[in-house]
Amino acid sequence: MSRMQEVFKQQQQSKEPSVEAESVVQLVGFIVGAEEFAVPILSIQEIIKPLEYTRVPGTPNYVLGVFNLRGNVIPLINLRLKFSLPAEKQSEDTRYIVIKHNDEVAGFVIDRLTEAVRIKESSIDPTPETISEDDNIIYGIGKKEDRLITILKTEGLLKRTF
Repeated sequence: MSRMQEVFKQQQQSKEPSVEAESVVQLVGFIVGAEEFAVPILSIQEIIKPLEYTRVPGTPNYVLGVFNLRGNVIPLINLRLKFSLPAEKQSEDTRYIVIKHNDEVAGFVIDRLTEAVRIKESSIDPTPETISEDDNIIYGIGKKEDRLITILKTEGLLKRTF
C-alpha cells in the first residue's frame, strides 16, 4: 500500500459519523387577536375566504354554525370566541382554515394568515405547566427569530366539547 493510500484510509476512518439533520416542523401561521398561532401544515385541508354559514341552535357561542364546502357540511368555530377574546367584525383578511385530523374536520375563523413557518424541534418549548393537561390544545411555544408562536394541537382543536 502506498503512503497516499494509507493517509486516505486514515482520513476515512477518522471521519466522525455524520450528524443527523435536526427535524423541522412545518407550520402555517395565523393571527387571532394580537397573538400568532400555528398548526401543522399537513393538518390543513384548505384555507378559504369566508362563506355563508347556518347557525345551529344549542351549541356554545364559539360554534358559529355549519357551512357547506363542496357538499360537505363542516362545523365553523370562531377561534376568537373559543380563546375568550371579544368578537370582531370580519375583515377582508379574515379566513376560514379547514383542519382535518383522522375523520374529524372543522373550519376555524382566523383574523388573518401570516406565513408558512419552519421551526426546528429544539426551538419549540413545551406547554407551560399552568395549563391543565385535560383541555390543553397547545402543543408548544415556537421561537422564530424575535417572535413567539403558539403551536396548536390539531386533535385538541377538533375535540368536540359540545
